[in-house]
Amino acid sequence: MPLHKSKVLILNSSYEPLSICDAQKAIVLLFCGKAVTVAQHPDQVIRTVKESYPLPSIVRLTFFVRVPYKKLMLSRKNIFRRDNFQCQYCGRKERLLTIDHVLPRSKGGEESWENLITACSSCNTKKGNRTPEEAGMPPLNQPIRPSHIMLMRKFITTISEDWKPYLFMSR
Repeated sequence: MPLHKSKVLILNSSYEPLSICDAQKAIVLLFCGKAVTVAQHPDQVIRTVKESYPLPSIVRLTFFVRVPYKKLMLSRKNIFRRDNFQCQYCGRKERLLTIDHVLPRSKGGEESWENLITACSSCNTKKGNRTPEEAGMPPLNQPIRPSHIMLMRKFITTISEDWKPYLFMSR
């Protein structure tokens, strides 16, 4: 696999996940002494004229990067990502999704992570201007404010088994 296609998880010196980069950037960090290998791909190596080096899967920075707490922007796209592009009332994955206010705006509902949910148009119409309890339609998951790690996991198409403990996923 080419170096630019192989992905590496970058951890802060505190083992907190920071980002994902290609193997080429991770190797530069390693050779400059800015990172150390935490885990490597068991059967993949990088060959030079004189030596072979194991291809890293996870690297940890040797210095701490202060990451300012950054609130995730409340947007349709991020709500759909949080809810896995799935209606939170019936569970269907449809192309045309809507955003529903769990507590309708007419009843004091706000534009917030905790009050907005993904719904297909038929469920949104069926629920109408009622609460889920009034409509007899409890959501599959309670809407919450996602963390950056939570959304990072959703962007990754394939997750290496050795990444899971660092992304707070079961192994």
